[in-house]
Amino acid sequence: MKGVIMAGGFGTRLRPLTMNMPKPMVPVANRPIMQRTCELLKAHGITDDVALLYFQPDAIRSHFGDGSAFGIKMAYVGAEGDLGTAGSVKLGEKEIGRQPFMVISADILTDFDLTAAVKFHKEKKALATLVLTRVDNPLQFGVVITDKDGRITRFLEKPSWGEVFSDTINTGIYILEPEVLDLIPEGRDFDFSKDLFPLILAKGLPLYGHIANGYWKDIGTLSEYLNVHRDILAGKVEVGVDGTRKGRLGTDLWLGEGSKVDPTAKLSNAVILGRNVQVGARAELTDCIIGDNSVIGEGARIQGAVLWQGVSVGNNAELKECTVANKAVIGDLSTIDVGAVVADECVIGRD
Repeated sequence: MKGVIMAGGFGTRLRPLTMNMPKPMVPVANRPIMQRTCELLKAHGITDDVALLYFQPDAIRSHFGDGSAFGIKMAYVGAEGDLGTAGSVKLGEKEIGRQPFMVISADILTDFDLTAAVKFHKEKKALATLVLTRVDNPLQFGVVITDKDGRITRFLEKPSWGEVFSDTINTGIYILEPEVLDLIPEGRDFDFSKDLFPLILAKGLPLYGHIANGYWKDIGTLSEYLNVHRDILAGKVEVGVDGTRKGRLGTDLWLGEGSKVDPTAKLSNAVILGRNVQVGARAELTDCIIGDNSVIGEGARIQGAVLWQGVSVGNNAELKECTVANKAVIGDLSTIDVGAVVADECVIGRD
């Protein structure tokens, strides 16, 4: 089975984090979101992938190359215009070939058992299987109804509260037989949820929904981006973290290669440090993630924040539940407060 990774999004709602990089390359615990998608597919035996690109494709190509550095095989398909989700997959028909394939977004974090989903798909002899999950607030997602056998009988894209008839939503993960490609017109805007799945339902073809248990988060907004990191640090979802895990006074500390922490610094709860991070004297770090080559000044206090690569935090600065992008400079005695986002290479002056 091939993996088809939807990696063409602009990431508009994640600006300014996506001003200089495509959304699939935004880091989650110091690895690009899309890399974590590839790791999930690989863990379930899917190592032959096709990435569908659109916005800033070179950044993705240069990171993954042919995939061999990540133990996978990666091919690329680029679009010259927006053809919708299904229309984009149609462009990759040649690379996909006549075999079953799994479509997955590059901008979600999940630990779903994809092997179980594939088994369900095969047992039902489905043409298309949607991986579903249950959520408390379904308003921003596509709601799905299945019968007792798992066959989809109804769905509605992003309903209002008055239209909500289920808490079971479409996660954007699909297992498809190659015949599905024959239903997608070439060179036309064609969407999975709005066009293809209603067509399959109308034709009476076997369309099923597999309800998966586990963690699933669509990293679509700045608040959700920070929430994902809170969940990682709280242990709600297991992700691979580069570096050595060391317990320190009840702290879960992941220490990247070449990183140094002053003996007088205080680290509490969970802290992830990338490579070559320098933490100064009397600094206090709590529930935070620090990217490679960052420098934390003396007496700085960082709580619940996510810092990208090459960030410089001045002496006695305070950062709380914020996001700071690559190579930003936070001056001495400055405060970056809850919900703030500092873009690439911004300089926040002293005080």
